[in-house]
Amino acid sequence: MIGDIADLLHHEKGALMRTYHQLTQEQRYQIYALKKTDTTLTRMAEIIGVDKSTISRELKRNKGKRGYRPKQAHRFSLERRKAKAKKKISKETWLQIEELLRKEWSPEQVSNRMFLEQKVRVSHEWIYQYVYRDKKMGGDLHTYLRCRKKRRKRYGSYSRRGQIPGRLFIDERPEVVERQERIGDWEGDTIVGKRHKGVILSLVERKSVYTVLGVLERKTAPEIRHEIVNLLEPLRDHVHTLTFDNGKEFTDHGPISRELEAEVYFAHPYSPWERGVNENTNGLIRQYFPKAMDFTEIEKDDIKRAMDRLNHRPRKKLGFKTPYEVFFNTSTTLIPNVALAS
Repeated sequence: MIGDIADLLHHEKGALMRTYHQLTQEQRYQIYALKKTDTTLTRMAEIIGVDKSTISRELKRNKGKRGYRPKQAHRFSLERRKAKAKKKISKETWLQIEELLRKEWSPEQVSNRMFLEQKVRVSHEWIYQYVYRDKKMGGDLHTYLRCRKKRRKRYGSYSRRGQIPGRLFIDERPEVVERQERIGDWEGDTIVGKRHKGVILSLVERKSVYTVLGVLERKTAPEIRHEIVNLLEPLRDHVHTLTFDNGKEFTDHGPISRELEAEVYFAHPYSPWERGVNENTNGLIRQYFPKAMDFTEIEKDDIKRAMDRLNHRPRKKLGFKTPYEVFFNTSTTLIPNVALAS
């Protein structure tokens, strides 16, 4: 091999190794042009910078009924490569992928978590193609993909917010909260159901994006206070700060702070980007509880299912670990062992 490399250093156009490699579309146009001038295979290889056997194999394998044409040859090569790659993915792996898609994981989350946990490499593009083929065949995998529509939250007029006594604004929060260096800094918000029927309380930990949810009939300050304390009391060792928007439902922030022994802060009015973690999570929650839904119809099992899905779904910002794993500093097995059908 070393001797071969030394010999090839004398070839034109930097031909480095006598080994086969995939040709680019530009190289195929070069082959086409050189072939029309009756250039020998040896000379073609020297000019293009590949081995002679690569040229010979190319002209044999990617020739159509009308001879060798570069665009067609490139298509043949890509189709062959694609088919070969798909054959390497076992039926068992595709069954695992289907199982994860039905948990509302995105193809990117499936791809990266499978590599993280099992060292199995399946690109998210292949998974999308698999889903679309399934759709054409009447399958339902596409219904589990999350909607990517842009959404705009309406915040109402300035006169409706009023003032919350004794509030501390986000500017006074410790710098460590902004850097997301520790577990225990939470953001809170409410999501209202259709025709203002029912409300979901969402609390999200900033570093891990671990989420806890509650559902109430009304969003009065006493009810919201009680639900916040009820949800976070079991996690109080991991509650240092809470940051809310300026909704009047958070007026009882003083008792919340005392009961949880945590500092409470408020974003500036009409500045939802200051609670970006919570805003993004609310968008994910809408996947389970859409705007057209009356939230008074939500059962506790529905809320628990949504929490489980959100907290056990790998997230890109976490290196495809799950919020549960980061929050509790643990690891879990997520990829199911799906037995092959007989």
